[in-house]
Amino acid sequence: MENTKKIVLKNNVSQITRGVLVSISISLISILLFAVLLRFINFPDIVIKIINQIIKVLSILFGVKVTLKRDKTKGLLKGVLLGIIYTITSYLVFSILIASFGFSISFLYDLIFSSIVGLICGVIFVNVKR
Repeated sequence: MENTKKIVLKNNVSQITRGVLVSISISLISILLFAVLLRFINFPDIVIKIINQIIKVLSILFGVKVTLKRDKTKGLLKGVLLGIIYTITSYLVFSILIASFGFSISFLYDLIFSSIVGLICGVIFVNVKR
């Protein structure tokens, strides 16, 4: 029984890690493409903020989908965890890229937003039949 719990935990960690890597990859590629687009087109700040949120939502959506691909159980929990880990990881990655670390209330809002998006995506993907 103990070995079974360890195997399940290992599989869950592996699934969430895979989902986070997919989410971060999508974010990096999308932000890079958007940055190139911004070199040629001057968008208002509100449009940039909206597109950044869309990128986050799509990144989490695909990350949760990958996480729940093999095992469609505990979608709510896995979605929330993916949202939290994605936010922390993306914050670290992008902070390293711009060589600037700083916490603000917006980071907490991002954590809450990503958790809610992950929760919703997790519930949807567990309940949708292929």
